[in-house]
Amino acid sequence: MTRRVPSSLSLRQQASAYSTTSVSSVASSSTASTARIPAPNAPVQAPASSKHFVLADMNGRPTVDNRACIKCIAKLSPSEIRQVNWHIDEESKCRLCAVRDLKPEAFTNPFLDFLRENPTVFHAVDYFKSKLNDSGYEELPARDSWANKIQPGGKYWVTRNGSSIIAFAVGKAYKPGNGVGMIAGHIDALTARLKPVSTKPNTAGYVQLGVAPYAGALNQTWWDRDLSIGGRVIVRDEKTGKTTSKLVELDWPIAKIPTLAPHFGVGMMGQNNPETQAVPVIGLESSNGADTEILGSAGSFVNTQPPKLVKLISKQLGITSYDSIVNWELELFDSQPASVFGLDKELITAGRIDDKLCSWSALMGLLHTTESDDDSYIKLVALFDDEEIGSLLRQGARGNFLPSTVERAVEALSPNSYGPGVIGQTFAKSFLLSADVSHAGHPNFIGNYMPEHIPKLNVGLVVCGDSNGHMTTDAVSSAIMHRVANLCGAKLQDFQIRNDSRSGGTVGPMLSSAMGVRAADAGLPQLSMHSIRATTGSLDPGLGVQFFKGFLDFWEQVDGEWE
Repeated sequence: MTRRVPSSLSLRQQASAYSTTSVSSVASSSTASTARIPAPNAPVQAPASSKHFVLADMNGRPTVDNRACIKCIAKLSPSEIRQVNWHIDEESKCRLCAVRDLKPEAFTNPFLDFLRENPTVFHAVDYFKSKLNDSGYEELPARDSWANKIQPGGKYWVTRNGSSIIAFAVGKAYKPGNGVGMIAGHIDALTARLKPVSTKPNTAGYVQLGVAPYAGALNQTWWDRDLSIGGRVIVRDEKTGKTTSKLVELDWPIAKIPTLAPHFGVGMMGQNNPETQAVPVIGLESSNGADTEILGSAGSFVNTQPPKLVKLISKQLGITSYDSIVNWELELFDSQPASVFGLDKELITAGRIDDKLCSWSALMGLLHTTESDDDSYIKLVALFDDEEIGSLLRQGARGNFLPSTVERAVEALSPNSYGPGVIGQTFAKSFLLSADVSHAGHPNFIGNYMPEHIPKLNVGLVVCGDSNGHMTTDAVSSAIMHRVANLCGAKLQDFQIRNDSRSGGTVGPMLSSAMGVRAADAGLPQLSMHSIRATTGSLDPGLGVQFFKGFLDFWEQVDGEWE
């Protein structure tokens, strides 16, 4: 079990303090009679329309930003009504209408809030679990039997390692052997993780922290950045003997990797030793010996970590016995909040865009899908950890998480007919959309692109090709992507890297080969890939939601159009 503990300055907690609108105050409005407020003692159930409240990410936000029209307010639960800013007969300003109508600009702020409040992969999965629960999805514990737990019309999610998650909705008219429309992406991002022993000897009066790069982190873009820390802490309750995970994040900078002034003749723009010359500073050494204080008993994990950091993390989590911390997975992240920029605020600047951009949009697309009594396929989104380091671990896409989840779901739905024939049919009728960010055209290096392959921001997803199989797109899957775009009113762009450049990779080839499904690679574009701060378009998160929803809604129809 993972329990998330918000920092003392949680943005959402601060926002909740401004939600002052009450049911009694809105009921005094001349139009409040249309709002469905149940009688006292009546069971309170949020109507299905409240899903737009969830997707607009309005819960706990400042009321002044939660503008809603009377038509939408009439569909909300009492607790949701308390949090909206009434704009009677002004549907053009209603956030709920904008989300319902898939206006791309309606998803900009929710995406920014997601980035600000979920800096690590563990926080992102916790966020997705919350959204899924609020949208009526049920957890399927991986250690339990799924027999008799999955039904047509049901919605479910399962996690692995707290850092990967799969969610799926079964069509009400599902039949054994029907296919799965799948979107797969990754949530992990370049970061610097604390070493098993992160205590470093003090040098020149500084306290430093031992960290190791995850993927390509600690590059030049990390120097002189304001870094904070977060992740999960493994805690053993000394009374019960039970071990759990707790999430933690600090919302102020605690670390920096200082550069060397060019006056010394070397500077920091050449080749530097990542072990000795990219060590973060986290403070100044104390005159009272607090830096070398022994906090735990002999052999305790906390004795391998900086004492001040142990005290700080313990305080954040309300831990009084340092020995109860048996381990942790903490990492540094850029603490500057995600924000819009540009003369018209048409761009987004943020850390960890690769690839929380496509993963967030894909999950929102699933939650936004249209439900029909005729749906007979499964709609699924799988978001993985460890893509940036090759996907080789059990929570990575090269593991069996996705194939086994599909197989277990089909088995539970087909108890009397399950076997190689049914699962073979399922994969033959399925399709995988591998969603990972792509390269936007760079205005200062336009010669690095082919003229016909220069993706633009705020236009739409990029369908990526690679003649050497680093991408899984082919003529069939590309045609399918463009057919989906035509049905849902989206626009696609095409990209392939120059022959004299090195292509990256995605989860697409490994998953499509493991399951034998048709597949394409398509993702949203960004600038400054693998930098600590990257850029995308302010409309791109919403354009992603639009296309991913369209793919999941129309895959069954498109599949039926092929012989």
